[in-house]
Parts: sequence; structure tokens; C-alpha cells
Amino acid sequence: MKKTLFISILISLISMSVFAQIIEPVHWSFTSKDLGNNEYELIFKAEIDEPWHMYSQKIEMQPPATLFMFEENENYERIGIVEESASIEVFDPNFDMMIRYFSHEGIMTQKVKVKANTMVTIKGTIEYMSCDDTKCLPPTEIDFEFKNLGNGSVAEKAQTKEVATSEDQTKTENSETESSDKSLWVFFFIAFGAGLLGLLTPCVYPMIPMTVSFFMNSSGGSKVKSRTNAIVFGLSIILIYTLIGVLVTVLFGADSIKNVSSHWITNTIFFLLFTFFAASFFGMFELILPSSITNKSDQQVDKGGLIGAFFMALTLVLVSFSCTAPFVGGILVEAATGSLIQPIVGMFGFSLAFALLFTFLAFFPSLLGKLPQSGGWLNSVKVVLGFIILALGTKFLLVPNQALGWDISREFFIALWIVLFTLLGFYLLGKIKFSHDSSVDYISVPRLALVIATFTFVVYLIPGLIGAPLKAISGFLPTESSFDLVELIGERQPAVLSTNSKSEICEEPKYSDILHLPHGLQGYFDYEQGMACAKKLNKPVMLDFKGHACTNCKVMEKNVWSDPEVLRRLSEDYVIIALYVDERTEMEEADWVTSKVDGKVKKTIGKKNADFQIEKYRVNAQPYYVLIDHEGNSLTDAKAFDLSVESFVKFLDAGKAEFEKR
Repeated sequence: MKKTLFISILISLISMSVFAQIIEPVHWSFTSKDLGNNEYELIFKAEIDEPWHMYSQKIEMQPPATLFMFEENENYERIGIVEESASIEVFDPNFDMMIRYFSHEGIMTQKVKVKANTMVTIKGTIEYMSCDDTKCLPPTEIDFEFKNLGNGSVAEKAQTKEVATSEDQTKTENSETESSDKSLWVFFFIAFGAGLLGLLTPCVYPMIPMTVSFFMNSSGGSKVKSRTNAIVFGLSIILIYTLIGVLVTVLFGADSIKNVSSHWITNTIFFLLFTFFAASFFGMFELILPSSITNKSDQQVDKGGLIGAFFMALTLVLVSFSCTAPFVGGILVEAATGSLIQPIVGMFGFSLAFALLFTFLAFFPSLLGKLPQSGGWLNSVKVVLGFIILALGTKFLLVPNQALGWDISREFFIALWIVLFTLLGFYLLGKIKFSHDSSVDYISVPRLALVIATFTFVVYLIPGLIGAPLKAISGFLPTESSFDLVELIGERQPAVLSTNSKSEICEEPKYSDILHLPHGLQGYFDYEQGMACAKKLNKPVMLDFKGHACTNCKVMEKNVWSDPEVLRRLSEDYVIIALYVDERTEMEEADWVTSKVDGKVKKTIGKKNADFQIEKYRVNAQPYYVLIDHEGNSLTDAKAFDLSVESFVKFLDAGKAEFEKR
């Protein structure tokens, strides 16, 4: 008895741990509102777990667009279309198109009119798709029902679908918190680095000895008073800059900032703004706040003490505006695509770099003499930053390029960067000179290192003109290339096709007229056909659960599969079976399957593959890679989204080694 009980408990625990991988981050509820005159408003509310997002109806691709399907009923008619609440619109470089989605919550409404003297139940199905930063779920269908509409009755409120145990939710929340914390830390250090660069600009660096000397002289020789004022000065810098981040968050909110920052008009403005800042850094003009503002702040400095220290910090912020504005603006723009707290974290990191240096030197003023003297090198730093700001500003052209149909090619952006960084290299060599520059009589070792780094980067960019992926800057470029390297060399990927055993297949793959593998790889799109070929070739199998609308699948293929070592292993060592979970093509009736999960008949390629993934592996997210033998047994632990090429190579090698042992 005890043994049986123990086994039952063990099985239950194993089942719970396995099923915990089934993710359903969207929770629906359905209510209705009586509008009078036999008219009703059907309300579909989707509550979405962080950090997931659900796609809108307003996307020119199905899936991932949300789709409403109503069962026909002659006792009511729909008035207009399904309306939806405000969604977030962004440019997705993986699809090279504008994408709309909901974060946190999405509300859709449909007005209907019920025939007089009748009562009706309105039924239908919603098909939707959701993703987070590392995975996507296949299109999911949920049934809705609004009961007893008509004759003034009030519809029953449907129960919100429960999709996870409290234990699963806790795990998900912990995972989301860890991911969020990690991204915030990365953003903090980027902002901190921007603050360090800001210190090296001509508006800030010369103020370091002046400010530290002010504290020393105003303290009457008292080290305690001097250091107290220095601490207040540093904290005031942090307070002023962080307050900017707080105001941005409070006044706009995260979703509002995202909506504004993703529109083509604001992105065009951002590009022009960055170009404006770059022109200022090149010496075309000086950005100066009205003198009345800085003078009023400077007058308060004379009061001395803690108040004087605060206004000294405010004066520094105002005087350094012309050099720090591009950094502050860039941080706030990048924060617009992050969490609610990201503007605050960014401003805190940026200001902390300022505060630490000034406060540290106030504590140890003897170190001032070891700082490099101000001179022409400061303007050189400013000009170098101008080139970098101008290059980074081109990123904001991606959205209007897509939204307005400019069709500016990927090669144009690459060519522009090549020109900018070539000019930067010649500037560092002293071959180009701006209005405020000093003569370059010789090249110092640090300057030579920058020259080498700059021209190395230019050489790295050049292959991009003929189709190279340029992974390091892919986020700043359109995804599609107007130059086809395939047409030039007459082959697709030398890394794959140069081998003797390239992507062997046994016969024409089913569905190959509509489905394809990337990078010239060959494989199958039907499980049974692929397994039969694997047995014939005596090779292990890689199951690739993917989707047309799975943006993270495309990221993996673009950044990991494209690596020559990965391509070689995929083409030589494995039979690939790509199982699309969102392919809507209906199969022949003989291929239909009845699901053991929900009991429904799966008639399309996508639904059959999605059901197979859930039934076999208790996972419903993509991308998902499984290495198996000819009996369908796993060779090693499955793999999901992971941009480490080295990790993927080890994954493939481990599977092959295990297969050879069996």
C-alpha cells in the first residue's frame, strides 16, 4: 500500500514538473453591456502576463494577427467590426514590417443587435498568438460564449480561464523578475558608461578642477565641511538627473512612451535631433541654455553651505547641457522601449558617473594634479562622439523607411556607416580638421589604437555590401538585402554546399512547395517522412518546432544557424524535420489526427504539429529543438532560444555522440 502510494505521488510530481512547461500567458474573460433597443456590446478582455505580449488584429499577416470567428445565427447581426483598445506599434526587423501588440491588457468590443422577441446565445472562437523576448507560442484558439442575450436580459459573465497552478505562476513570475532585473542592470551600466563619456567632453571636463577647488576654498580649510559639501553636491547631481527620469515616467507612462517612440513621425524627429546634436559636436554651432537660467542658479551658489552645493550641482547640469543633451536624450529614447522604471534607472546610472568622480576628487584633491590637462584633445573627443551619434541616429530611419515605403536598402545604411567611420579614421589621423581643432603634430599611442579600431570596423562593414549578415550591428539595419549574394556566386551558402554530404534527403519533401528551410539547408516538413529518411541514411534527427510568425525562431536562424560551424553540422550530421506550428494548410483526410490532449480533430499542418509538441514534450513554445534517434527517443536535453553559437554547437555534438553510442 505504502509502495503504491509512493509511486502515485512520484508520478504526480513528475507530471506536475513536466506540465509546468505548458505556458498560457493570456487570460480571457467575456462580459456584455446592454445598450438598449436590443443592442449589446460584447466585451473581450485579455489580461497578459509580463513580459508577454499578444498581437493585435491590425497586422497584415495571419498569424500572428488576432482573429475573431463568430458562429452563424440568424437571430442576431453584428454592427461594424471588432474594435480594440490602443495597441503598441513597433517596427519588427525580423519581419521587416510594422507590428502591433498588446502589453498587460487588451480589450476588444463588438456591437450586436438581437432580433426583437428573441433570446440568443452568441458563440465563436478567438485565435491569437503571443510572444516574449525569447519564445513564441503557436496560434491558440479559445471559445467564447455570451448567453441569453435579448428581451433586456443581462449576459452571464464567463469564467476567466485558469491556465496555471499557483506553483507555475510563481515560477513564471520569478523568471520574469530575473529577466527584467538583468535587462535593467545592462541598461544601468550602459547609462553609466555614457556618463563616463560625458565627463570627457569640453563642457564638463574643464569644470572638474574648478568645482573641486570651489569646495576646498569655500570650506575655510575644514576637510569635514569640504567633504560634506562634496557629498551633497554629488547627491544633488544624482537627484536632478534622476528627477528627469521620474518626470518622464510619471507624465507619460511606459506604454505611452512606447507608442510615441515607435511612430514614424517621432522616429523621424529623433533622427533629426541626433543629426542636430552631431552638427553641434562638429562645431557648427553651440547649444546654450538661456543665460538667465544659468545666472540665477549661479547666484545661489554664493550662499555657500549645503544650499550652495546643491545649486553648484544645478549649475553644472545647466552649463554642461550642450554636451550632455545627446547622452540624456539617447538614454530616454532607449528607455522608451523598456519597463516603467527604465528612464529612472538610466538617469540614475548616467548621473552616478558624474557624481562619483566629482565627489572622489573632492575627497582626495591631491589627485587633481594627475588628471590630463585640458586642451585640444577634448574637442577631438567631442568630434568623435559626433560621428558616433550621427551613425547611431540612422537607426531611427528604420521605422519611417518601412512605414512610408521609402525602400532605402540595407546596403545604403551600410555604405553610410562605411563613409562615416572612414571619415572618423581620417579625422583621428589628423587628415580632416574641424573649426575648433588643434593641429595634430604626431599620433599618440591611444590615438593610433582608435585609428586601428575604426578602420578595422570599416573593413568589417564592407562584406555587408554583398550580403554578409553583420550580426554586431544587425539591429541598426533593415533585414532585407537588395543585393543577392546567391546570384553573384551561383550558390547559396558555401559553408553548407561545399561539403560532399550536404543536407542529404531521400525524396522530395512533402509541403516543400510552401515550406522551406533557411540558408540552403534541406530537410522535411512531415514527421513520418523525415523519420523514414533518417533510418535510411542512418543519421539522427533534429526536430525544429517553429512558426512563420515566430520572431524568435527567425532570430535564432539569423544569428546562430548562419554560423559556418552550425551549418556544417546541420547539413552533414542530421536529418532536419521542421515542424511549423502555425501553417494553416489543410492536410489530406488520411493525415488528420485526433488529439489526445483536447480530443479535437487536427486538420491543418500547424495544429497537428503543435499538438504533437504538446503531447510528446509537454512544451508549447517555439523555437524548440529536440535531437532524437530513430525510435523517437531524445539524445540529449532539448534546447530553446539561446543565441550562443558555442552552446548550439555543443548541443549538436552531444546529440551526435550519443546517437553513435546506441
